[in-house]
Amino acid sequence: QVQLVESGGGLVQAGASLRLSCAASGSIFRIGDMGWYRQAPGKQRELVARITSDGRTNYADSVKGRFAISRDNAKNTVYLQMNSLKPEDTGLYYCNIEGLILRSEGLKTFDAWGQGTLATVSS
Repeated sequence: QVQLVESGGGLVQAGASLRLSCAASGSIFRIGDMGWYRQAPGKQRELVARITSDGRTNYADSVKGRFAISRDNAKNTVYLQMNSLKPEDTGLYYCNIEGLILRSEGLKTFDAWGQGTLATVSS
């Protein structure tokens, strides 16, 4: 079983920055893609950014140039640096991590989600 613990959300004014973190723990054999999604009130969950195991990234058009995703493989952690925040960035931010977990019966794939961390940007 894999557990994800997110941190870093908060209430900030427009133009400020936040840094989200998501750490994975458990019998993890290998981590593959990692990503951040967000869900604004009344809207569906959407992709914010993803990073592959070899460091390739992709971003939602709305955050390009403002947000940066990174990972620390030694710590099984993914980060999201959010700069120049706008009120429309408000929402619950969820991390998503895929990989392989070691079970008694062998290696199994996993696709885990964090509990969500709230980022609120006031105008």
